[in-house]
Amino acid sequence: MKVSDYIVEFLIEKEISDVFGYPGGMAAHLIDSFDKYKEDITIHTNYHEQASAFAANGYAQVTGKVGVAYSSSGPGATNLITGICNAFFDSIPTLFLTGQVNTYEAKKDLPIRQKGFQETEILPIVKSVTKYCAYIEHESDIRYELEKAFYFAQEGRKGPVLLDIPMNIQRMDIDPENLRSFQLEQQQKSQIDISVITQSIKNSKRPVLLVGAGTKPENTKKLVRQLVEKWRIPLVSSMLAVDVVSSDEEMNFGFIGAYGNRAANFIIAKSDLVIAIGSRLDVRQVGGQRENFAPDAQLIRVDIDEGELFNRVNNREKHICADAQEILQKILAEPIDIGESLHQWRQICNKIRKKLYGIDDKTPNIITNKIGKAIPDGYTITTDVGQNQVWVAQSFYIKQNQNVFFSGGLGSMGYSLPAAIGAYYGSKKPVVSFNGDGGLQMNIQELQFITREKLPIAIVVLNNRALGMIRHFQEMYFDGCYSQTVNGNGYESPDFKKIAQAYGIKYCLISEEKEIKEDSFIITEPILIEVVFNENTYVFPKLEFGKPNQDQEPLLDRQLYEELMIL
Repeated sequence: MKVSDYIVEFLIEKEISDVFGYPGGMAAHLIDSFDKYKEDITIHTNYHEQASAFAANGYAQVTGKVGVAYSSSGPGATNLITGICNAFFDSIPTLFLTGQVNTYEAKKDLPIRQKGFQETEILPIVKSVTKYCAYIEHESDIRYELEKAFYFAQEGRKGPVLLDIPMNIQRMDIDPENLRSFQLEQQQKSQIDISVITQSIKNSKRPVLLVGAGTKPENTKKLVRQLVEKWRIPLVSSMLAVDVVSSDEEMNFGFIGAYGNRAANFIIAKSDLVIAIGSRLDVRQVGGQRENFAPDAQLIRVDIDEGELFNRVNNREKHICADAQEILQKILAEPIDIGESLHQWRQICNKIRKKLYGIDDKTPNIITNKIGKAIPDGYTITTDVGQNQVWVAQSFYIKQNQNVFFSGGLGSMGYSLPAAIGAYYGSKKPVVSFNGDGGLQMNIQELQFITREKLPIAIVVLNNRALGMIRHFQEMYFDGCYSQTVNGNGYESPDFKKIAQAYGIKYCLISEEKEIKEDSFIITEPILIEVVFNENTYVFPKLEFGKPNQDQEPLLDRQLYEELMIL
């Protein structure tokens, strides 16, 4: 069997149905092998390798399987890097296969920059943003390296892996029966003690459950919902985990942090116990002065990545290094009935939410919320980076069976559109892709993919004719010098109606809230929906660096602020 055929059969055995990439000379054997097995696995051609990487991210996020993207050598491989970084920071299991020049063309130890055409040593470039990467120098290593890469992509805190495969290795013949396999020594599992959680919850009067991206897998989401239903404990989330519990759950108070919901930040500030599961508690969540976060609370952190626990919030916090799903199963098995003991705390949380209701509702938030209500349950949502992302996190109305995906840790513009493509192939259900007028242009070429394949994807462009988040920074800190961010001053957005027409995509314009109809988002074909804002747009609330999370801009009336703080 040819090595490239073996690779494809391996992916099929792993139940990978869709792979994304862009043709190139050093990947030609791999492409040919995918075509041989097209009844069992589909290879999709994007129009840029970065888009292929993001599509693999989206596929993995929806399915929980390993997302796969391939490229040729040189610029093809380097174009994957942004998507590799995204997978690394957001813990997305992905496999990247890069073609490489023939082994006899490689520069190896020669003191030259390059020997083969389009030769680029990709491993040193991606080593810091992959869980594992390897160069396949001998065809007999292919099984071992594939098995090892798949293991690391899914083991512990998930993430990306990369295999660099020279062209002549791809075409070599092998005997699969005689290939060495990857054998991992069995490690004894340590017993996990959750008594610190069970004792703390019994003694607490104002507990909060904080969930992060580690709780987003579907089975883990269900456990979180069961726990909230059982305990009726107030829940807040990180931005990436806003979809773990639906918007209509009474105990869901939104996401925390610099751009978070005011009610969620006040509730954290007033709590006496925070149980954080699967959230790394970065500076956007806890604020610039980490000690100001939940200052009167016992903090218990559950994270699968022990390294994250070294980044302490305070010296009183307690740690459990374990998988979120396993911890939630253990907690649910404990006969803890906190029942009516938290009745007063729930009343306080609901009073905070009621007092703050609508206080930050600006036009973009209102429109985003109404769009959310119009989108049927079961659809997947992707967002780009910038103001559109925050408006979705703050105001989108999330239903029980919806997934909302962001580019979180990396925060990469250009993520939403190709991620929507991968998400569609992972779920075979319609996707709504939110974009800003700036971010959409980062991978705008993928509109051709969507129209070519007639995918049921709605591309929503929230068009404020500016790079809105940076424009706001310039207003605040640079005396309104809007260099490179607004139309007519180094930046310009196109006529999106003409863009849609050029790609053969149906177009719809929304200029005010009343134009959003219940059937506007029943998606059966590609459609570009442009939402035009006719004023400078802002993301509020927004935290000034160094202030406690609950004291966001624009500042609350001081009397109301003090009233909430003494509840």
